[in-house]
Amino acid sequence: MQQEGVQPNSFAFVGVVNACANLVALEEGRCAHEQIIQSGWDSNVFIIQSGWDSHVKVGNSLVDMYAKCGSMEDAWTVFNKMASRDVVSWSAILGGCAMHGHGKEALKHFERMCEEGVQPDDITFVCLLSACSYAGLVDEGMHCHASMSTVYRISAKLEHYTCKIDLLGCAGHLQEAENMIKAMPYKPHANAWKALLGTCRIHGNVEMGERVAKQIVELEPDNASGYVLLSNIYAAAGNRHFCKKVEQWRKERGVKKKPGRTWIKVNNQVHTFVVDDQHHPQMIEIHAELNRLSGLMCDLGYVPHTKLVMHDVEEEEKVLQLCHHSEKLAIAFGLINTAPGSPLRIRKNLQVCEDCHSSTKFISKIVGREIIVRDANRFHHFEDGVCSCMDYW
Repeated sequence: MQQEGVQPNSFAFVGVVNACANLVALEEGRCAHEQIIQSGWDSNVFIIQSGWDSHVKVGNSLVDMYAKCGSMEDAWTVFNKMASRDVVSWSAILGGCAMHGHGKEALKHFERMCEEGVQPDDITFVCLLSACSYAGLVDEGMHCHASMSTVYRISAKLEHYTCKIDLLGCAGHLQEAENMIKAMPYKPHANAWKALLGTCRIHGNVEMGERVAKQIVELEPDNASGYVLLSNIYAAAGNRHFCKKVEQWRKERGVKKKPGRTWIKVNNQVHTFVVDDQHHPQMIEIHAELNRLSGLMCDLGYVPHTKLVMHDVEEEEKVLQLCHHSEKLAIAFGLINTAPGSPLRIRKNLQVCEDCHSSTKFISKIVGREIIVRDANRFHHFEDGVCSCMDYW
C-alpha cells in the first residue's frame, strides 16, 4: 500500500496494529507505532482534521497491542498520553491488567475511570472480573459482579458468570462455583464447565472433575480439552489407570488432541518447538543447556512434577520427559542465542504446566533474566525466581 503511494488512514493503522496484537509481534507493533507518530496520527493537527474518534481508535488499538504483546509499560505510556479516552480505552488497559495479573491495579483504575465520568459497559466488567480472578481477589470480584446490576444497570451475561465461576473455583470454593453454573439464568456452555474443571485440577477434586468433564464432553464431543483436563486431574492424583482409560476413550472417539507448541523470536526469525522436538538444528546445544540448568535447579531445591507424566516409565525417564517440554526447549534456545541479561519472550498455545512454571522460576533466578511467557490464558513474568502470577493461575 505504501509502495503504491497510498497514505494509511486510521483504519489501516488499526488493522496493522491489531494484527501485531494477535501475533504477539511486539517489534512489528513498535514499528507500526513509529509510523503512526511519523504520519502525525498522535498530533493535535490530525485530531482537528480527522476528529477525536479516529484518534482515540488508533490509541485504543496501541494500548491493546502493547498489553497483548507483553509490554504493559508501553501500554500505560500510550494510555497516559491520550488526550481523550473512552470506555474502550479503559477496557483495553483493564484487560491488560487482567492478562498480566495486576488485579489490584485494575480495581484502582476502574475507580479512576468512574471518577472521570466514563460509564463502564459489559466488556469493562469482563476485564475487571478476569483481573480479580487471575489475582485471587474473591471478595472484590464478587462485589464487582453484584455492582453490575445494582449500581451500573448492566445485566450479567454468560461471560461474566464464567469469570465468576473461575474466580470461585481458583479460590477453592468449588461447590459454590458448581451451584452457580446450575443456577445461572443461561444455559451453561462448555467454557463455564471448563473453568470449573480447570480449578478441579488445581485443587485435586477428582469426584467433581469426573462429573464436570462429562458435561463438557456432552456439549463438545469433538473437542479434546475435556478429556485432557480430566486426564490431567487423574495424573496429578497419581491415578495412572484412569488416566490411560480417559486417553483410550478419547482415541476411540477419534478426538484429536491439540499438540503443545511454543514460539520464540530471535534475530527476526520465529522458531517453533513441540514436546520432545528433535528437528531443530541446534537441538544438541539446547539439550546441553537444559542439562546444565537442571543440575543448578536441583541444587536450589527444584523437585520435578513427575506425577504429570502419564506414561508408565521409570522415575528417571519421567524427569527426562519433563525436560523436553516445548517451553523449556524454547527457553534454552533463547538463552544460548541472545545477549546475557536481555529478556526472553515466548508464546505457548496451551496453558503452561505446573512443572514448566516451577522450572522457569528457577531458571530466571539462575540466569538473572526476565522470562515473559504468554500462554493460552495470560502472561507470566518470571524474574529472580518469582512469577508475577504469585503461583495463582
